[in-house]
Amino acid sequence: MKRAIKLRAKADQKARRYTQLLADAIGAAEDAATQMNELNQLYNVDVSTYTLLTQALHANSGQEVLVDHLAQSTPGEEVVLFNQVPDGNGGQELPANPLFGELVTGTPIITPPVDFAQALG
Repeated sequence: MKRAIKLRAKADQKARRYTQLLADAIGAAEDAATQMNELNQLYNVDVSTYTLLTQALHANSGQEVLVDHLAQSTPGEEVVLFNQVPDGNGGQELPANPLFGELVTGTPIITPPVDFAQALG
């Protein structure tokens, strides 16, 4: 659980950093587009103001949306609650799980299903 929480926090940290970088890049593209528009008017030309990528980012997400998402969420906001769960496997060690980097050897331990309504009583 500690490892999973740590991985989740690291992913959140990266997402925040990349979201801020993307918002900054969209803002820089908007600044460049403003300058390009002024040059287009000054010299009576029609040079595109955005690249295809920055136009798509500007049109579909926009800097305000990304900054708003960041403002609505703070790091570590999720509260971790540990609930007591009935012992469904009789105290046996849980089988190895490759998802957690454990080597799976032998046959897995399969216990009969637990009637949680009866266990919670």
